[in-house]
Amino acid sequence: MSSVIIREARASDLAAVGEIYTFESEHAYSTFETQRRPLADWQHKLGSGDPFLVAVSDEGVLGFAYASPFRDRPAYHRTRETSVYLDRTARGRSLGTRLYAELVARLRADGFHTALALIALPNEASVRLHRAHGFEHAGTMREVGDKQDRLIDVGVYQLMLQPQKAGSTVTESQPGS
Repeated sequence: MSSVIIREARASDLAAVGEIYTFESEHAYSTFETQRRPLADWQHKLGSGDPFLVAVSDEGVLGFAYASPFRDRPAYHRTRETSVYLDRTARGRSLGTRLYAELVARLRADGFHTALALIALPNEASVRLHRAHGFEHAGTMREVGDKQDRLIDVGVYQLMLQPQKAGSTVTESQPGS
């Protein structure tokens, strides 16, 4: 096996990224996409300003990880949703661990406060990966995915990237506030 480098994705990587993701879309539960994502979607993600990393070797792109806005609402601006995908032939090489370590480091350096990962369950490998990087189980949404004639639960895993400021957490809203 040739040496693997983790680096920012480039436009020349997007076709390979798309192939890895298409396989997952068509054959797995790791994404709730069911068909090929257009190249324009990957180009948009590349230009979004959020971290988008690839693991590459002489074999080509072996996997990728990225962060994206959690939801399209202004108050979520310090929260990012994270994702990682590996080519099925590149699993078992610790590439997911390396990609995630770099992704989390970049999110911290960029000043984001919270990272969220949504994991189709069951998926012990992904749960272990996230826990190894400090993500904690924040809840489970039951039967929210419907793919390949199966209703799928989604685990929500959360990583606090920055220390909490004293007195800044609001946990319950009061009527009229």
